[in-house]
Amino acid sequence: MIRSALLLAFAASAPLAQAAPASAPLTTISERSGFQTTGRYDEVIALCAQFQKAYPKQVRCFEFGRTPEGRPMLALAVSRTGALTAEQAKKKGVPVLLVQGGIHAGEIDGKDAGFLALREALENKVAPGALDKQVLLFVPVFNVDGHERFGKYNRPNQRGPVEMGWRTTGQNYNLNRDYVKADAPEMQAMLALVNAWDPLAYVDLHVTDGAKFQPDVSIQVEPVHGGDEALKVAGAALQKNVIADLTAQGSDPKSYYMSFDKEDDPSSGFVDSMSTARFSTGYFPMRNRFAMLVETHSWKDYPARVRITHNTIVSLLSQVAQHGKEWQKLTQEADARAAAMAGSEFPLSYRTTFNARTIQFPGYEYTREHSEISGGLWTRYDETKPQMWTVPLRDEIVPDLKVAAPLGGYIVPLADAGWVGAKLKQHGISFKVIGAGQMAAEVETFRATKAKFGTQSFEGHQSLAVEGDWGRERRTVAKGALFVPIAQPKARLVMTLLEPRGADGLLAWGEFNNAFERKEYMEEYVAEEVAREQLQADPALRAEFQKKLDSDAEFNKSPAKRLEFFAKRHASWDERYNLYPVMRTAQKY
Repeated sequence: MIRSALLLAFAASAPLAQAAPASAPLTTISERSGFQTTGRYDEVIALCAQFQKAYPKQVRCFEFGRTPEGRPMLALAVSRTGALTAEQAKKKGVPVLLVQGGIHAGEIDGKDAGFLALREALENKVAPGALDKQVLLFVPVFNVDGHERFGKYNRPNQRGPVEMGWRTTGQNYNLNRDYVKADAPEMQAMLALVNAWDPLAYVDLHVTDGAKFQPDVSIQVEPVHGGDEALKVAGAALQKNVIADLTAQGSDPKSYYMSFDKEDDPSSGFVDSMSTARFSTGYFPMRNRFAMLVETHSWKDYPARVRITHNTIVSLLSQVAQHGKEWQKLTQEADARAAAMAGSEFPLSYRTTFNARTIQFPGYEYTREHSEISGGLWTRYDETKPQMWTVPLRDEIVPDLKVAAPLGGYIVPLADAGWVGAKLKQHGISFKVIGAGQMAAEVETFRATKAKFGTQSFEGHQSLAVEGDWGRERRTVAKGALFVPIAQPKARLVMTLLEPRGADGLLAWGEFNNAFERKEYMEEYVAEEVAREQLQADPALRAEFQKKLDSDAEFNKSPAKRLEFFAKRHASWDERYNLYPVMRTAQKY
């Protein structure tokens, strides 16, 4: 009943929700239904072609990839500058705004809002003149196969549309965990699109999960908490301006993700954070570009959410039209600073401090009751009774682990050059193949003092976290190994991928697990003989062994660890065990 009442009220008061005539050109099924339903992907295919036919000099519809289930991934390049290809945009120096809908295809506001905003911008009804100063690159649905897994109950914690798609892809990947590892063919296609067009800003349109409260959207932008310092200033201004535009149109936007610190407990308040590079808002700052995460609130009905998303897109068009050239210059300067990062400290991770401030947050009256079903507490909201919550907000975010960038770059050994090189190409990272014959080189190596594997699969990977540090060694570098220079615009992304202690590096995603698995062993009876030989030959070793027995109870009680103490000192011990294969170098090959 609440949903029906809200829908009728919105339809009566907001022109956006009024049903368009069935014959209206370039309208969506959603618009014609009063934003109660959303269309299937064949509508996207048809509309893409229809927009190009209606505006042949302003719109180009093109395919940029194919999904695992064989569906076309479509984008629309929209501009009045004459730049409808990546090459033309680069030649003319036109800023590119990439707006992406449906990465989680059940959260499909962006598709219907995007087509509406696109039509109105072409008609100069919204953001007049904005398309004269930029290219809008619109991807209506990123997760196309998930979009076609259509159903009424795919989002039980969301009000509308009547039916919608699924969160994950046909291969069950969550694309908004895939920006770095890029396992999904869809993500590989998206990265190729990004490499070709180099968008100034990347906008990721979602619908949040969560509790019932009054604010209707969160607008999160990076760089704000992390990334290039000058871009952080511009990112904060972009966020502030869009929030101001939405506020003027009746929304109550927040600058942080509205998820409680403690699950299902409104009194615990909110905690802001800096996303890691598996997410869009963590990834694009590593490329020195802007990213915006738009999260409309799932308990607002579909007409309201489409309206808010539409208003956000329109605001972004206006912001890029006004500031795009200035921001382009800032990103170019950030690229130059990144290319000069050698030896500088780089934050591999960030943390939110425990410093909290008290805020007034518009919620609803609620009770927390014991549940005879779950045995835990159950939060019940009364949406008829607005209530101002006084809650803590922790939003002070600081760098956590910092690592100095290598002076020259990274060396990827020949054995791993093939697959690592392919991954670097996906991200548009420059590298060269070392052509010299086998040689010994002074390098930095990372030997893990501790390695902890994830206990269960996540996104098809077994994660790995290591402790340790870089140390100097002389190692052999073979012809065909890769040199990845730090002196390049994507230096931040290089370090994100290749530093072993990074939260979203290749090592963290389990791509180098073999190097941290022990493969060769000494039989126990042989180790017993070896231990006695070593103890007899080296009194200092005998004293060290006794000290270990006396000071380490766990070691004392473990026959395996006691024998390994001696096996590690034998010539048969695998010196590559726990050695990260990628090296750092001060040289420039």
